[in-house]
Amino acid sequence: MNIRLSELAEQVGAALEGDGSVLVARVATLESAGPGAIAFLANPRYRSQLAGTKATAVIVSPEAAAGSPLPKLVSANPYATYARVATILHTASPPAAGAHPTAIVEGSARVDASATIGAHAVIGAGAVVGARARIGAGCVIGAETTIGDDVLLHANATIYDRCVVGARSIVHSGAVIGADGFGMAEEDGRWIKIPQIGRVIIGADCEIGANTTIDRGAIDDTVLEDDVKLDNQIQVGHNCRIGAHTAIAGCVGIAGSTRIGRNCKIGGAAMIAGHLSIADGVTLTGASAAMESIREPGVYTGIHPTLPHGDWARLSIELRHLRKLAVQVRAQLRGGAAIKAGKSGERDDSD
Repeated sequence: MNIRLSELAEQVGAALEGDGSVLVARVATLESAGPGAIAFLANPRYRSQLAGTKATAVIVSPEAAAGSPLPKLVSANPYATYARVATILHTASPPAAGAHPTAIVEGSARVDASATIGAHAVIGAGAVVGARARIGAGCVIGAETTIGDDVLLHANATIYDRCVVGARSIVHSGAVIGADGFGMAEEDGRWIKIPQIGRVIIGADCEIGANTTIDRGAIDDTVLEDDVKLDNQIQVGHNCRIGAHTAIAGCVGIAGSTRIGRNCKIGGAAMIAGHLSIADGVTLTGASAAMESIREPGVYTGIHPTLPHGDWARLSIELRHLRKLAVQVRAQLRGGAAIKAGKSGERDDSD
């Protein structure tokens, strides 16, 4: 689609500088943009590309606005403005409502007439599919599950029985919502499976990445509050609760019964032990291991920088001997204190 820059400025709430009548049809990087594209500068390291870009218009911060003579949208947060512009320019037309002839919809399911059900999708008994929801090919929606208005399930997503996906949420291909949590009781060297009778409740405006798994609760529910964003290949254990507006990058593992607060950011491949609490506003950097609760907001790191293997091996040996060294140092400190006290006593005797 082609849209005037002035219309874009109004729709995304950015200030317009320059000719607002120019037409833009797509977003692009500063380096690859051509006529009809709008490019953006969000990272200062690409500032040198601003002056030479062949874009029709650019999105910049007030501080960078003087760096280009092109028509521009000026915003305090150029990256967020780019996201809104991209949504306007690159939103696909919704598919026609109705169910594909190969879809299986149980008679007791309630599917809104405006929803779209793709080929070979299965809608279980008593399930509810809301207005304008889009259920991709091969998706499975379990019995008594609720899919909210404007939800998008990409192909082959699986939502188990009795779960809830809130309005406008997106679930990507291969995601599994509501599988049994890893609940086992040990007796006489064998494992007894514990029935997982809770649900998964996903709030509004959430996004669940491809091949991410969210286990149902053992007794109570696993809950994602509104606007939680999960990347690909994340494991969320049973009975976890993730606070609103929290974003978690790929390959993170979260063990069961963990509570993560609101507005948190969890870096890729971080590991979080079970039964922990993480406060609101915590950033856990990539590949960190959280083994204890984090009770104050801030940035936390629990990794060791990469080293050449020989250096790492030597460091590991030294770390194993660190406790012994600490004991020796404490002993020396106590000995030094005793000697000092003794000398002080000798002086007192001479008086």
